Amino acid sequence: MSVAEKLAARLPKIADRGDRTPVVSVVKLHGVITPTPSPLARGAINTNTVESALTRAFAHDRLVAVALAINSPGGAPTQSALVAERVRELAEQKSVPVLAFCEDVAASGGYWLACAGDEIYAHPSSLVGSIGVVSAGFGLSGLLERFGVERRVHTAGTRKVRLDPFQPESPEDVAWLTGLQGQLHEQFAGWVRERRAGKLNGEHDDLFSGEVWTGAKALDLGLVDGLGSLRSVVAKRFPEAELAVTEPKRALLARLGLAGGPGLGLSTADRVLAAVEALESRAAWSRFGL
Repeated sequence: MSVAEKLAARLPKIADRGDRTPVVSVVKLHGVITPTPSPLARGAINTNTVESALTRAFAHDRLVAVALAINSPGGAPTQSALVAERVRELAEQKSVPVLAFCEDVAASGGYWLACAGDEIYAHPSSLVGSIGVVSAGFGLSGLLERFGVERRVHTAGTRKVRLDPFQPESPEDVAWLTGLQGQLHEQFAGWVRERRAGKLNGEHDDLFSGEVWTGAKALDLGLVDGLGSLRSVVAKRFPEAELAVTEPKRALLARLGLAGGPGLGLSTADRVLAAVEALESRAAWSRFGL
């Protein structure tokens, strides 16, 4: 038998062995959670950016588990919930476990995503938690007057301009916002209680205070199931499996390697908006020293 014939005879066996290799899909969820990512953003998480990655991750015919690699300071609560619900929907359709891994930060909406996992792991130095709701803005009521500019706003409906930054803050508007935050906070806490049922080890007021803990402390509190990196845990749990990494869609300029640059091709207005969004993203990360 010739060398070519021997190789041809071996190929089916090699292919058969490869076809039996189990797969753990890894989905990278890195960035701020926002419905409107900046075109300059290096990473953003929402249902639009992650859908194709999640679909591909759960589509492997040799799939034994899906791992979520999460590195996010949080962001929009609705997008956090929608993405987490999509993960659970696919996991139930495919009947595979989901393992969530907290990297540098899985805080606020980032932890909301982590709770989509059947198990949560963190590095001892990871920052985990921040189960709370925050709103921020600026009060500019004296700015227009200083420059002699008169602002005119006409509404049909007495509550159409709540928390207008160019008007003095009213107690009624603050009370409305606080009530809204309370509703969102309870939804967040309810999701955590549902997904971590029987595992939480802290007092309600402490766990849901918005505090952030290291991965080591989060383990004590029952917010995570174990400590370790994605590769080490997966290698132990699924020693025969190979990793298949999928990443969400990125903004065009980020794909071209121009994220954070001068905003090539953007109008002046778009560059200003992109700069503001970049500052907001940086502020979200900076709350955790990153």
